[in-house]
Amino acid sequence: MIKKKLLINGVWTETQNYSPLHSPYSGELIAEIPVASEDDIEHAIAAAYVARPIMANMPAHQRSAILDNLAKLLEDRADEAARILALEVAKPITTAMMEVSRTIETYKFAAEEAKRIHGETLPLDASKSGEGRLAYTMREPIGVVGAIAPFNFPMNLVAHKVGPAIASGNTIVLKPASQSPLSSFFIAELLLEAGLPAGALNVVTGSGRVIGDRIVTDKRISMITFTGSPAVGIGIRNKAGLKRVTLELGSNSALIVDKGVQIDEIIARSVVGAFSFQGQVCISLQRVYAHEDVYDEFVEKFIQETNKLKMGDPLDPATNVSAVISPNDVERILSWVEEARQTGAVVAAGGHAEGNIVYPTVILHADPSLKISCQEVFGPIVMINKVKSVDEAIEYVNDSRFGLQAGIYTENVRTALHAAEKLHVGGVMINDIPSFRVDHMPYGGVKESGMGREGIKYAVEEMTELKLVVWKK
Repeated sequence: MIKKKLLINGVWTETQNYSPLHSPYSGELIAEIPVASEDDIEHAIAAAYVARPIMANMPAHQRSAILDNLAKLLEDRADEAARILALEVAKPITTAMMEVSRTIETYKFAAEEAKRIHGETLPLDASKSGEGRLAYTMREPIGVVGAIAPFNFPMNLVAHKVGPAIASGNTIVLKPASQSPLSSFFIAELLLEAGLPAGALNVVTGSGRVIGDRIVTDKRISMITFTGSPAVGIGIRNKAGLKRVTLELGSNSALIVDKGVQIDEIIARSVVGAFSFQGQVCISLQRVYAHEDVYDEFVEKFIQETNKLKMGDPLDPATNVSAVISPNDVERILSWVEEARQTGAVVAAGGHAEGNIVYPTVILHADPSLKISCQEVFGPIVMINKVKSVDEAIEYVNDSRFGLQAGIYTENVRTALHAAEKLHVGGVMINDIPSFRVDHMPYGGVKESGMGREGIKYAVEEMTELKLVVWKK
């Protein structure tokens, strides 16, 4: 068992109070985590504020080199990083290694983008009053970025906040999720070794409400980047005032399966989309709308593939599904399954738990008003309903508070283009599941799925101010 410290102004700092961190899988105590006091939070924000000119004046090649060094250090310690993820959030070790690989790539993208931050020239003589003038734009760092991260991808989603912030010359106050602080402390350790100046990154752990409210309301912080629940995200937006805010919130992502699709070719991919990391993924496949011509075949083969998944210890390379993040989530997920059962839906697979492991669950003929359909499950549940047409499926997909990503499998180009136009989401995946993401693409949603975009280039734009310069000749 280890006792961690806060990172404030480049120094590992003890605090008065600590809280226990337990494994979601075994329940064993794995660390004691510092609970930041009001003074600790103040010192972290002050350190980031004082360090602003150091980062803002740092040449692009130096910012790029720090991020590149970080990626190399993480590559060297990838096994250790994956083990941390398996311990603190019960991410199966093979899935954890995939997250570490993505995190390395994300920081490499950030290193590249640090060298590509630029503006453009404007032809002011397009207007009569603009004759004899030269104009160009430039991007400047926004200042201090307050980053609030979730538990489900505690390494890569932190990278999507820390990477572009460093690339664009900002400083950061990072609040990791209470269940997953170890990965943030680990990355902070590597960043210091990589050459990041003191104060450029400060990591504070403890009460989400106390730290979050302070980060959101403190005038020295210029931007908030948050990944988490819609309720918390809406609260942040309401309190942030004129701060720049990027919110990556929830979803109940859907997949449409058109007639004529070769079902054997999409089943394994669909099961991965539904149950990877116990379904605790914002773009986890939660809803499937299959055309009546292929519905029965899809359901039969999907259930067969689901039943092959192995439940167990996240440190076992053979494990596909392990514990969800907390006992409260187990209780909530099972209550939603029971609600579906009581209203006549068919629980065709799973629907029960052993300890904190909820077995992968397939529900058929679910009413659209059920929680498993219209809310975000954030657990290993997928509902599969029959539709008569793609247009009917699109209506069901769009009839949602959320709109992060959606997928469609179809052999018809016109159908694919039609779906891309009509689906009201931030991203449409054609001939793939809605769970597809690579880390340099623009990623974000509409409606209660959030505002702004992640993906390094796009996050850099969010984290910089555009300045116009006009010269009169």
